[in-house]
Amino acid sequence: MTHTWDGSDDRIAIYKTNEMSELSQVAPVTVWMAPSTGPYSRDIWAPELHFYDGKFYLYFAGDSGSNDGHRVYVLENSSPDPTFGKWVMKGKVADLSNDLWAIDASTFEYKGHRYIVWSGIEPGTKSCNTNIYIAELANPWTLNTTRVKLSSPTYDWEMVGCPINEGPEALISPTGNLFLSYSGGGCGTDNYALGLLSLAENGSPLNATHWTKSPTPVFVKDPANGAYGPGHNGFFKSLDETEYWIIYHAKNQTNQGCGILRNPRIQQLTWNSNGTPNFGVPVKIGLPIPKPSGET
Repeated sequence: MTHTWDGSDDRIAIYKTNEMSELSQVAPVTVWMAPSTGPYSRDIWAPELHFYDGKFYLYFAGDSGSNDGHRVYVLENSSPDPTFGKWVMKGKVADLSNDLWAIDASTFEYKGHRYIVWSGIEPGTKSCNTNIYIAELANPWTLNTTRVKLSSPTYDWEMVGCPINEGPEALISPTGNLFLSYSGGGCGTDNYALGLLSLAENGSPLNATHWTKSPTPVFVKDPANGAYGPGHNGFFKSLDETEYWIIYHAKNQTNQGCGILRNPRIQQLTWNSNGTPNFGVPVKIGLPIPKPSGET
């Protein structure tokens, strides 16, 4: 696991564990420090760790001290253990037709192709009006296509605090259907929530008309369970790969903003009879739940 570093903006750390239920007991290992100056020296946000062709890759957003300069960068490590070895900067991931603000990159494989999704903007707009984009990858740090916009804030729940779509994450169902979760609205509000994009069966991920957006959020706050503004999630399978789980961050109390008071939580994700994911509600803090299947 990796995430934006608490109270700092100049490093990437990785947590390593055999069992996700023990994640809170693992000490993070700092694997990369940002340079003192330059285009990715500050505001290191939303790192993600991916494994392709025998190497690990870290995607992150960084700038030189001004949010307007945020772009997505990629580090590569050929070590079999990403907490060891040398991380090499492969460069900026940028659409060849533009060089615009970008954060929250994530990658996935679908039907023999690799894709990258991220949160970005249209020319002439600012970072408080963001959209979800996708492109195919030629390699882990180079786009093979120009970007395609999949989603913009259009519903009221996506406008709260700021018109934002961010944090896209791919989810492939047991039957092979592709979904993208994303976070909508301003992360500093209690109503930050998860939305869902669904790709039509046999649809092309690069064709925006093949995607359908849920008009209502699929995972929302639950004050009774101590979950305000749940968002920017990831997905993983249980150790024996029989269960799907979601990891996300939320705040314990109201009006706690968009900073270090956010904390990560995990819980199981199930599937509806129509093949769509069932996110349920945020599990109450401190409530005992079964460990992911296959753990001791």
